Amino acid sequence: MYRRRMAVLLVVHHTSSPSMQAMLDAALAGAGADEITGVDVVVRPALAATAVDVLGADGFVLGTSANIGYMSGALKHFFDVVYYPTLSAKIGAPFGLYVHGNSDTGGAVRAVESITKGLGWRAVHKHVTVLDKPARADLDACWDLGATVAATLAS
Repeated sequence: MYRRRMAVLLVVHHTSSPSMQAMLDAALAGAGADEITGVDVVVRPALAATAVDVLGADGFVLGTSANIGYMSGALKHFFDVVYYPTLSAKIGAPFGLYVHGNSDTGGAVRAVESITKGLGWRAVHKHVTVLDKPARADLDACWDLGATVAATLAS
């Protein structure tokens, strides 16, 4: 009997503050919504995620703080580790991005867009960018981001 494998959504995050934790929790709640079936959500801190994690995934949610006009060093490390080993393995894979900053998120977004474009991933939700403490609408957007990427993979 053939049994279809569950799709895997890999959530790679650098959660360095209460604001980032709230955004991660909201994205995970969306990805795990009861209405979404056939998706296994795997969560990895950016410093622990590997090429094996990426190769086993079908889609991605990325979370980073914006530090000194760029993505976190942890997310950059993730991309440094996985870029060449997975370069052509996940072309067309759906992804979503959330970014938190105290003054600007533009540089972090541009950097992640550049790398994901090189990997051939495709954004399936508008990036969620938040300055200062996330408001209810920001957390709702993170929930929607997680749910959208997961639903893209659902059976």
